[in-house]
Amino acid sequence: MRVSLLSGNLQKKILFLNHAISTRSQLPILLNFLIEAKRGKLTISATDLDVGIITEVPAKIEKEGSVTVPAKTFTELTGAIPLDKITLETDREGLVLTGDKTRTVFQTAPADDFPKLYEEKGEAALTLKKETMASDFSKIVFAASPDSERPALSGVLIKEEKGGFLLVATDGYRLSLKKHALKNVQKTKNKDQVSLLVPSRVIRELIQMEKDAEGADIMVYASEEKNQIVFATPDTTLVGRLIEAEFPIYEKIIPTDFSTKTVFQREDLQRAIKAGYVFARQTAGIVKLSIKKDKIVVSANAPSVGNNTIEVDAKTEGEENDIAFNARYLLDFLSNATSDEASFEMTGPLNPGVFREIDDSSFLHLIMPIRVQQEG
Repeated sequence: MRVSLLSGNLQKKILFLNHAISTRSQLPILLNFLIEAKRGKLTISATDLDVGIITEVPAKIEKEGSVTVPAKTFTELTGAIPLDKITLETDREGLVLTGDKTRTVFQTAPADDFPKLYEEKGEAALTLKKETMASDFSKIVFAASPDSERPALSGVLIKEEKGGFLLVATDGYRLSLKKHALKNVQKTKNKDQVSLLVPSRVIRELIQMEKDAEGADIMVYASEEKNQIVFATPDTTLVGRLIEAEFPIYEKIIPTDFSTKTVFQREDLQRAIKAGYVFARQTAGIVKLSIKKDKIVVSANAPSVGNNTIEVDAKTEGEENDIAFNARYLLDFLSNATSDEASFEMTGPLNPGVFREIDDSSFLHLIMPIRVQQEG
Protein backbone atom coordinates (compact mmCIF):
# COMPACT_ATOMS: atom_id res chain seq x y z
CA MET A 1 0.00 0.00 0.00
CA ARG A 2 1.17 3.50 -0.78
CA VAL A 3 -0.93 6.67 -0.49
CA SER A 4 -0.23 10.37 -0.23
CA LEU A 5 -2.49 12.83 1.58
CA LEU A 6 -2.62 15.97 3.70
CA SER A 7 -2.10 15.38 7.42
CA GLY A 8 -4.77 18.00 8.20
CA ASN A 9 -7.42 15.93 6.45
CA LEU A 10 -6.33 12.89 8.43
CA GLN A 11 -6.43 14.74 11.75
CA LYS A 12 -10.04 15.85 11.17
CA LYS A 13 -11.23 12.27 10.77
CA ILE A 14 -9.13 10.52 13.42
CA LEU A 15 -10.74 12.16 16.46
CA PHE A 16 -14.20 10.86 15.61
CA LEU A 17 -12.86 7.40 14.79
CA ASN A 18 -11.42 7.14 18.28
CA HIS A 19 -14.95 7.11 19.68
CA ALA A 20 -15.17 3.47 18.53
CA ILE A 21 -11.90 2.38 20.14
CA SER A 22 -12.23 0.57 23.47
CA THR A 23 -9.43 0.91 26.00
CA ARG A 24 -10.56 -2.25 27.79
CA SER A 25 -10.92 -4.67 24.91
CA GLN A 26 -9.72 -8.23 25.43
CA LEU A 27 -9.18 -8.48 21.68
CA PRO A 28 -5.95 -6.65 20.76
CA ILE A 29 -7.07 -6.14 17.15
CA LEU A 30 -9.90 -3.88 18.39
CA LEU A 31 -7.28 -1.43 19.66
CA ASN A 32 -6.25 -0.87 16.04
CA PHE A 33 -7.43 1.18 13.08
CA LEU A 34 -8.03 -0.65 9.82
CA ILE A 35 -6.51 1.38 6.98
CA GLU A 36 -7.56 0.38 3.45
CA ALA A 37 -6.58 1.79 0.07
CA LYS A 38 -9.00 0.27 -2.43
CA ARG A 39 -10.85 1.34 -5.56
CA GLY A 40 -9.31 4.78 -5.49
CA LYS A 41 -10.33 5.51 -1.88
CA LEU A 42 -8.56 5.60 1.46
CA THR A 43 -10.81 4.48 4.31
CA ILE A 44 -10.08 4.07 8.01
CA SER A 45 -12.26 1.93 10.29
CA ALA A 46 -12.61 1.42 14.04
CA THR A 47 -14.91 -0.74 16.14
CA ASP A 48 -15.41 -2.08 19.65
CA LEU A 49 -18.06 -4.52 18.35
CA ASP A 50 -20.89 -2.37 19.72
CA VAL A 51 -20.20 0.66 17.54
CA GLY A 52 -18.29 0.83 14.27
CA ILE A 53 -17.13 3.87 12.30
CA ILE A 54 -15.77 3.97 8.76
CA THR A 55 -14.56 7.24 7.27
CA GLU A 56 -13.09 8.19 3.92
CA VAL A 57 -10.04 10.45 3.84
CA PRO A 58 -9.13 12.40 0.67
CA ALA A 59 -5.92 10.85 -0.69
CA LYS A 60 -4.03 9.91 -3.83
CA ILE A 61 -3.84 6.12 -4.08
CA GLU A 62 -0.58 5.00 -5.64
CA LYS A 63 -0.78 1.35 -4.60
CA GLU A 64 -3.71 -0.51 -3.07
CA GLY A 65 -3.51 -2.50 0.13
CA SER A 66 -4.74 -2.75 3.71
CA VAL A 67 -3.23 -2.99 7.19
CA THR A 68 -4.08 -2.27 10.84
CA VAL A 69 -2.11 -0.04 13.22
CA PRO A 70 -2.41 0.79 16.95
CA ALA A 71 -5.07 3.50 17.14
CA LYS A 72 -3.73 5.40 20.14
CA THR A 73 -0.19 5.69 18.80
CA PHE A 74 -1.39 6.59 15.30
CA THR A 75 -3.71 9.28 16.68
CA GLU A 76 -1.09 10.87 18.92
CA LEU A 77 1.56 10.91 16.22
CA THR A 78 -0.65 12.33 13.45
CA GLY A 79 -1.89 15.00 15.85
CA ALA A 80 1.67 16.08 16.63
CA ILE A 81 3.10 16.44 13.13
CA PRO A 82 2.86 19.65 11.04
CA LEU A 83 -0.05 20.20 8.66
CA ASP A 84 1.62 19.09 5.46
CA LYS A 85 1.64 16.42 2.79
CA ILE A 86 2.48 12.94 4.08
CA THR A 87 2.87 9.46 2.64
CA LEU A 88 1.68 6.17 4.14
CA GLU A 89 3.41 3.07 2.80
CA THR A 90 3.69 -0.54 3.95
CA ASP A 91 7.01 -2.37 3.86
CA ARG A 92 8.78 -5.07 5.87
CA GLU A 93 9.14 -2.75 8.86
CA GLY A 94 5.41 -2.01 9.12
CA LEU A 95 3.45 1.07 8.09
CA VAL A 96 5.80 3.92 7.34
CA LEU A 97 4.61 7.52 7.61
CA THR A 98 6.90 10.03 5.96
CA GLY A 99 6.63 13.77 5.64
CA ASP A 100 8.83 16.82 5.60
CA LYS A 101 11.56 16.00 8.13
CA THR A 102 9.41 13.19 9.58
CA ARG A 103 9.63 9.41 9.38
CA THR A 104 7.68 7.06 11.63
CA VAL A 105 7.24 3.29 11.54
CA PHE A 106 4.12 1.74 13.09
CA GLN A 107 3.89 -1.89 14.09
CA THR A 108 1.07 -3.56 12.18
CA ALA A 109 -1.30 -6.52 12.32
CA PRO A 110 -2.97 -8.25 9.36
CA ALA A 111 -6.10 -6.60 7.99
CA ASP A 112 -7.79 -10.01 7.81
CA ASP A 113 -7.82 -10.15 11.63
CA PHE A 114 -10.01 -7.04 11.80
CA PRO A 115 -13.75 -7.82 12.14
CA LYS A 116 -16.10 -6.82 9.33
CA LEU A 117 -18.35 -4.02 10.42
CA TYR A 118 -21.17 -5.24 8.20
CA GLU A 119 -21.75 -7.50 5.21
CA GLU A 120 -24.32 -5.18 3.67
CA LYS A 121 -26.04 -2.03 4.86
CA GLY A 122 -29.54 -3.46 4.90
CA GLU A 123 -32.73 -1.85 3.64
CA ALA A 124 -32.82 1.91 3.26
CA ALA A 125 -35.35 3.21 5.79
CA LEU A 126 -35.00 6.99 6.11
CA THR A 127 -33.12 10.06 5.00
CA LEU A 128 -32.45 12.41 7.92
CA LYS A 129 -32.16 16.13 7.27
CA LYS A 130 -29.58 18.20 9.13
CA GLU A 131 -31.84 21.08 10.15
CA THR A 132 -33.58 19.57 13.17
CA MET A 133 -31.96 16.19 13.70
CA ALA A 134 -29.29 17.12 16.25
CA SER A 135 -31.58 19.39 18.28
CA ASP A 136 -34.33 16.74 18.45
CA PHE A 137 -32.03 13.91 19.50
CA SER A 138 -30.17 16.10 22.02
CA LYS A 139 -33.41 16.70 23.92
CA ILE A 140 -34.07 12.96 24.17
CA VAL A 141 -30.87 10.92 24.40
CA PHE A 142 -29.71 12.10 27.85
CA ALA A 143 -32.76 10.45 29.47
CA ALA A 144 -31.70 6.94 28.39
CA SER A 145 -29.98 4.65 30.87
CA PRO A 146 -26.21 4.18 30.51
CA ASP A 147 -26.64 0.65 31.88
CA SER A 148 -26.61 -1.83 28.99
CA GLU A 149 -27.77 -4.56 31.35
CA ARG A 150 -31.21 -2.97 31.08
CA PRO A 151 -31.42 -3.03 27.27
CA ALA A 152 -34.89 -1.55 26.79
CA LEU A 153 -33.99 1.48 28.92
CA SER A 154 -30.62 2.08 27.27
CA GLY A 155 -32.03 3.02 23.88
CA VAL A 156 -33.91 5.75 22.03
CA LEU A 157 -37.18 4.69 20.42
CA ILE A 158 -37.64 6.11 16.92
CA LYS A 159 -41.23 5.38 15.93
CA GLU A 160 -43.23 6.51 12.96
CA GLU A 161 -46.55 8.07 13.87
CA LYS A 162 -49.22 10.08 12.13
CA GLY A 163 -47.73 13.41 11.13
CA GLY A 164 -44.09 12.55 11.74
CA PHE A 165 -41.86 10.58 14.09
CA LEU A 166 -41.88 10.03 17.83
CA LEU A 167 -38.63 10.00 19.85
CA VAL A 168 -38.68 8.61 23.41
CA ALA A 169 -36.05 7.65 25.99
CA THR A 170 -36.32 6.74 29.66
CA ASP A 171 -34.10 5.28 32.37
CA GLY A 172 -37.00 4.56 34.72
CA TYR A 173 -36.55 7.77 36.73
CA ARG A 174 -37.06 10.32 33.95
CA LEU A 175 -38.45 10.37 30.43
CA SER A 176 -37.99 12.61 27.40
CA LEU A 177 -40.53 12.59 24.60
CA LYS A 178 -40.65 14.51 21.34
CA LYS A 179 -43.58 14.23 18.94
CA HIS A 180 -43.47 15.28 15.27
CA ALA A 181 -39.68 15.05 15.39
CA LEU A 182 -37.10 14.83 12.57
CA LYS A 183 -38.79 17.37 10.32
CA ASN A 184 -38.48 16.90 6.56
CA VAL A 185 -37.41 13.28 7.01
CA GLN A 186 -37.78 11.30 3.81
CA LYS A 187 -39.08 7.79 4.22
CA THR A 188 -38.13 5.08 1.74
CA LYS A 189 -41.01 4.03 -0.47
CA ASN A 190 -42.80 0.75 0.35
CA LYS A 191 -41.14 0.63 3.76
CA ASP A 192 -43.34 -0.65 6.60
CA GLN A 193 -43.99 1.58 9.60
CA VAL A 194 -40.63 2.41 11.10
CA SER A 195 -40.03 1.43 14.74
CA LEU A 196 -36.39 1.22 15.83
CA LEU A 197 -34.85 0.96 19.30
CA VAL A 198 -31.35 2.39 18.89
CA PRO A 199 -28.67 2.35 21.63
CA SER A 200 -28.26 5.79 23.17
CA ARG A 201 -24.53 5.60 22.58
CA VAL A 202 -25.11 5.25 18.84
CA ILE A 203 -27.41 8.29 18.91
CA ARG A 204 -24.73 10.32 20.72
CA GLU A 205 -22.21 9.38 18.05
CA LEU A 206 -24.78 10.25 15.38
CA ILE A 207 -25.13 13.76 16.83
CA GLN A 208 -21.35 14.21 16.63
CA MET A 209 -21.28 12.75 13.12
CA GLU A 210 -23.99 15.19 12.05
CA LYS A 211 -21.89 18.11 13.28
CA ASP A 212 -19.06 16.98 11.02
CA ALA A 213 -21.30 16.22 8.03
CA GLU A 214 -21.17 19.79 6.66
CA GLY A 215 -24.80 19.89 5.64
CA ALA A 216 -25.04 16.45 4.06
CA ASP A 217 -28.14 14.33 4.52
CA ILE A 218 -27.76 11.15 6.56
CA MET A 219 -29.09 7.93 5.09
CA VAL A 220 -30.45 5.35 7.53
CA TYR A 221 -30.34 1.64 6.74
CA ALA A 222 -31.86 -0.97 9.01
CA SER A 223 -31.72 -4.75 9.03
CA GLU A 224 -33.85 -6.41 11.71
CA GLU A 225 -32.62 -9.83 10.56
CA LYS A 226 -29.02 -8.85 11.32
CA ASN A 227 -30.01 -6.63 14.24
CA GLN A 228 -28.13 -3.74 12.63
CA ILE A 229 -28.57 -0.03 11.93
CA VAL A 230 -26.31 2.04 9.67
CA PHE A 231 -26.13 5.84 9.38
CA ALA A 232 -24.24 7.03 6.30
CA THR A 233 -23.06 10.35 4.88
CA PRO A 234 -21.03 10.59 1.67
CA ASP A 235 -17.75 10.04 3.57
CA THR A 236 -18.58 8.55 6.99
CA THR A 237 -20.56 5.51 8.09
CA LEU A 238 -21.71 4.75 11.64
CA VAL A 239 -22.74 1.17 12.42
CA GLY A 240 -24.61 0.01 15.51
CA ARG A 241 -26.72 -2.83 16.83
CA LEU A 242 -30.47 -2.49 17.23
CA ILE A 243 -31.78 -3.34 20.70
CA GLU A 244 -33.90 -6.47 20.77
CA ALA A 245 -36.15 -5.64 23.68
CA GLU A 246 -39.65 -4.33 24.31
CA PHE A 247 -39.71 -0.62 25.07
CA PRO A 248 -41.72 0.10 28.25
CA ILE A 249 -45.30 1.30 28.01
CA TYR A 250 -44.44 4.88 28.83
CA GLU A 251 -47.84 6.45 28.11
CA LYS A 252 -49.27 5.28 31.46
CA ILE A 253 -46.86 7.34 33.57
CA ILE A 254 -47.43 10.68 31.78
CA PRO A 255 -49.92 12.72 33.84
CA THR A 256 -53.05 13.88 32.00
CA ASP A 257 -53.79 16.80 34.32
CA PHE A 258 -52.16 18.90 37.05
CA SER A 259 -53.03 21.02 40.07
CA THR A 260 -50.03 23.35 39.78
CA LYS A 261 -48.46 24.96 36.72
CA THR A 262 -45.68 27.51 36.82
CA VAL A 263 -43.81 29.32 34.03
CA PHE A 264 -40.22 30.52 34.46
CA GLN A 265 -37.09 31.61 32.60
CA ARG A 266 -35.11 28.45 31.88
CA GLU A 267 -31.65 29.95 32.44
CA ASP A 268 -32.73 31.52 35.75
CA LEU A 269 -33.80 28.14 37.14
CA GLN A 270 -30.70 26.50 35.69
CA ARG A 271 -28.43 28.92 37.58
CA ALA A 272 -30.39 28.35 40.79
CA ILE A 273 -30.15 24.56 40.50
CA LYS A 274 -26.40 24.78 39.81
CA ALA A 275 -25.94 26.80 42.98
CA GLY A 276 -28.08 24.37 44.96
CA TYR A 277 -26.13 21.44 43.61
CA VAL A 278 -23.03 22.69 45.43
CA PHE A 279 -24.81 21.62 48.64
CA ALA A 280 -27.02 18.90 47.17
CA ARG A 281 -23.96 16.83 46.28
CA GLN A 282 -23.63 16.05 49.99
CA THR A 283 -27.21 14.70 50.23
CA ALA A 284 -27.68 12.40 47.22
CA GLY A 285 -28.23 15.37 44.92
CA ILE A 286 -31.57 16.39 46.43
CA VAL A 287 -32.91 19.90 45.76
CA LYS A 288 -36.33 21.11 46.81
CA LEU A 289 -38.60 23.28 44.70
CA SER A 290 -41.23 25.30 46.55
CA ILE A 291 -43.75 26.58 44.00
CA LYS A 292 -45.25 29.91 45.10
CA LYS A 293 -47.64 32.26 43.30
CA ASP A 294 -44.92 34.50 41.89
CA LYS A 295 -41.72 32.52 42.38
CA ILE A 296 -39.99 29.16 42.71
CA VAL A 297 -37.83 28.80 45.80
CA VAL A 298 -34.91 26.44 45.17
CA SER A 299 -33.28 25.09 48.31
CA ALA A 300 -30.63 22.54 49.21
CA ASN A 301 -29.39 21.56 52.63
CA ALA A 302 -26.23 19.67 53.62
CA PRO A 303 -25.91 19.42 57.43
CA SER A 304 -22.12 19.09 57.29
CA VAL A 305 -21.64 22.01 54.88
CA GLY A 306 -24.53 24.47 55.03
CA ASN A 307 -27.59 25.37 53.03
CA ASN A 308 -28.62 27.47 50.07
CA THR A 309 -31.86 29.16 49.02
CA ILE A 310 -32.48 31.03 45.75
CA GLU A 311 -35.69 32.58 44.47
CA VAL A 312 -36.59 32.45 40.79
CA ASP A 313 -39.34 34.64 39.34
CA ALA A 314 -42.28 32.62 38.06
CA LYS A 315 -45.98 32.87 37.22
CA THR A 316 -48.00 30.12 38.88
CA GLU A 317 -51.53 28.88 38.30
CA GLY A 318 -53.28 26.60 40.78
CA GLU A 319 -52.03 25.39 44.15
CA GLU A 320 -48.77 26.26 45.83
CA ASN A 321 -46.76 23.08 46.19
CA ASP A 322 -43.43 21.54 47.22
CA ILE A 323 -41.49 18.81 45.44
CA ALA A 324 -37.93 17.44 45.51
CA PHE A 325 -35.79 16.15 42.65
CA ASN A 326 -32.33 14.87 41.86
CA ALA A 327 -30.50 18.07 40.87
CA ARG A 328 -28.52 16.34 38.14
CA TYR A 329 -31.74 15.30 36.40
CA LEU A 330 -32.99 18.89 36.50
CA LEU A 331 -29.71 20.20 35.09
CA ASP A 332 -29.74 17.62 32.29
CA PHE A 333 -33.14 18.87 31.15
CA LEU A 334 -32.38 22.57 31.59
CA SER A 335 -29.07 22.38 29.73
CA ASN A 336 -30.51 20.44 26.77
CA ALA A 337 -33.72 22.45 26.39
CA THR A 338 -33.53 25.41 24.01
CA SER A 339 -36.58 27.53 24.82
CA ASP A 340 -36.08 30.75 26.79
CA GLU A 341 -39.19 30.01 28.83
CA ALA A 342 -40.28 26.67 30.24
CA SER A 343 -43.14 25.41 32.36
CA PHE A 344 -43.46 22.90 35.17
CA GLU A 345 -46.62 20.95 36.00
CA MET A 346 -47.27 18.79 39.08
CA THR A 347 -49.98 17.21 41.23
CA GLY A 348 -48.60 16.57 44.70
CA PRO A 349 -45.03 15.94 45.90
CA LEU A 350 -45.06 12.19 45.16
CA ASN A 351 -46.31 12.29 41.56
CA PRO A 352 -44.11 12.82 38.49
CA GLY A 353 -43.31 16.40 37.52
CA VAL A 354 -43.57 17.42 33.87
CA PHE A 355 -41.41 20.08 32.24
CA ARG A 356 -42.29 21.61 28.87
CA GLU A 357 -40.80 24.22 26.56
CA ILE A 358 -43.13 27.16 25.99
CA ASP A 359 -42.34 27.41 22.28
CA ASP A 360 -42.41 23.64 21.60
CA SER A 361 -45.62 21.90 22.62
CA SER A 362 -44.43 18.64 21.03
CA PHE A 363 -41.74 18.11 23.68
CA LEU A 364 -42.00 17.11 27.34
CA HIS A 365 -39.62 15.89 30.01
CA LEU A 366 -40.87 13.94 33.03
CA ILE A 367 -38.92 13.41 36.25
CA MET A 368 -39.88 11.18 39.17
CA PRO A 369 -39.71 13.05 42.50
CA ILE A 370 -37.72 12.11 45.60
CA ARG A 371 -39.58 11.56 48.84
CA VAL A 372 -38.17 13.78 51.59
CA GLN A 373 -39.04 14.15 55.25
CA GLN A 374 -41.38 17.02 55.94
CA GLU A 375 -39.88 19.83 57.98
CA GLY A 376 -41.29 20.91 61.29
